Amino acid sequence: MGNQSNKSMAEKSWSPQPADAQEKQLLEIADQVLERAKANGATAAEVSLGHGKGMSVNVRNGEVETVEYNRDKSLGITVYFDHRSGSSNTTDYADAALKSCVDAACNIARYTEEDEFNGLADPELLATKIPDLDLYYPWQLEMDEAIDLATRCEQSALDQDSRITNTEGGSLSSHDGADLYANSHGFRGLSRSSRHSISCSVIAGEGDGMQRDYWYDSCRDQSEMRTPESVGKETAQRTVRRLGARKAATGTYPVIYEPMVAASLLSHLVSAISGSSLYRRASFLLDSKGEKLFRDSIRIHEQPLLKKAPGSASFDNEGVATKPRDIVSGGVLNDYVLSSYSARKLGTQTTGNAGGVHNLTIDPTEDIGLDDMIKSMGTGLVVSELIGFGINNVTGDYSRGAFGFWVENGEIAYPVQEFTIAGNLRDMFMGIEVVGSDFDIRRSTRAGSILVGEMTVAGA
Repeated sequence: MGNQSNKSMAEKSWSPQPADAQEKQLLEIADQVLERAKANGATAAEVSLGHGKGMSVNVRNGEVETVEYNRDKSLGITVYFDHRSGSSNTTDYADAALKSCVDAACNIARYTEEDEFNGLADPELLATKIPDLDLYYPWQLEMDEAIDLATRCEQSALDQDSRITNTEGGSLSSHDGADLYANSHGFRGLSRSSRHSISCSVIAGEGDGMQRDYWYDSCRDQSEMRTPESVGKETAQRTVRRLGARKAATGTYPVIYEPMVAASLLSHLVSAISGSSLYRRASFLLDSKGEKLFRDSIRIHEQPLLKKAPGSASFDNEGVATKPRDIVSGGVLNDYVLSSYSARKLGTQTTGNAGGVHNLTIDPTEDIGLDDMIKSMGTGLVVSELIGFGINNVTGDYSRGAFGFWVENGEIAYPVQEFTIAGNLRDMFMGIEVVGSDFDIRRSTRAGSILVGEMTVAGA
C-alpha cells in the first residue's frame, strides 16, 4: 500500500502527541481503519475523524427557550483501488462498525469507474511541521452562566430604545474538539480548536413600519469575546437605524459594502477561481491567471497561519501544508484555488485548498473607516444587508436584493429598502476604488468596507 516515496514520507511525517484518551483513541482508530483498507486490497486510503462537545442556549423575553448539549464524533474514509475510489462514513467507533464502514468503502470502489485524477495528495506536499496556531480554548461554562450571558445580551438591546418592541432572543454557544486526518502515505495531522459566540436579534417599530436586525461576536478564546451588553447595544443601534426606510431611486451610483457584506465579493472571486468551476469550464474567469482583474492597489491573500483566527490551519483536508500566498497582487490574479484532484484535472499542482481558503484577506488601500469613506463618496448607497443569491458564475452577472442607506453630501440621509444592485463581477472587481481598514475579523474571509465606483441600482 506504499512505495519508497510513501515510506520516506512516513518516516518524516509529524507524529502528534495526544492530549487525552479521546485523542489517543482517534490515532488508534485511524491506524486501525487504514490497516483494514490495506488488508482489503486498497492501494491507498485516507481517513478523517474527530470528536467534539458543546452547548448552546437561546432565551427570548428573558425566558429560556432552548438548551442544548452535544457530544459528537464522526469518521469518514476514502479508499482507492488504483484510480477507483469509494467512501463511507460512520459515527460509531465500535470495532464492528469500523469494519463495516471500511468494507463498504472498498465494495463501492470495486464498482466505480476509474478516474485517472483520483488519489491522495503527493507525499512531498504534505505538512511535516504542525505549528501551534493557538486555536484551542475550551470554556468550562455552566448552563446557568450561559443563560445569564444570553439574557444580559437580550436585555441590553431591549433597554436601548423604546421603539424596540419585540425580540427574537439572545443566544450563546460554545464548542470545542479535536480532528485528525491520516492517510496511507504515513501522514498524521491532529488539530484542536474551539469556537464561542454570542448574538442577539430584536424588532423595532415606528408607525406602520417594522424592522429587524441582529449582531454577534465570535472568537476562539472566550476571554476576547465582547461583553453581552455591548453586543446587545450594537444590535439595538443597527435595528433602530433601519426605521423609516424608503425605496431607493433607480439609477447608477457608487456603492459602499459594509465589512460584514463586503466579504461576499471575495467569496464570488473564490468561486470563480476554484478548481471545480475551472475544470468544468463553468467560470467567467477561465484562463484568467496572470490577468489584471483589479486596480493596482488591490492585494488579496491567504493567511493560514494567523494565531487564533477563524480560518487558520497548518494543513488542508488532504494533509497538504498551507502557506501564506498572494492570490491577487498589484491587481493581477496570480493563482487559483485548487485541491489535488482539481489540480490534476488542470495539469498543475494543488494550492493547499482542499476544503477551502484560509483567512482570505483583502488589504486596505488606505487607513479609512466607513464614516470617512461615506464622506468621500458624496452621493450614493451604503449596503448593510444582501438578500438572495443572483450570481451567474459562468457569465459573472450579478444581481442581489439589498437593504442599506442613501448618502447625500457625504452623510447618511435615510435608510432604503426594496432595491437591487446589479453589475458584472469583472466590472465590479475593476471598479473597487477603496478598501477600508475597518476589518471584520470574526470570519475566515476578512474585509473592510469596500467602495465600488459604479453600480446599477433598481428601486422605485
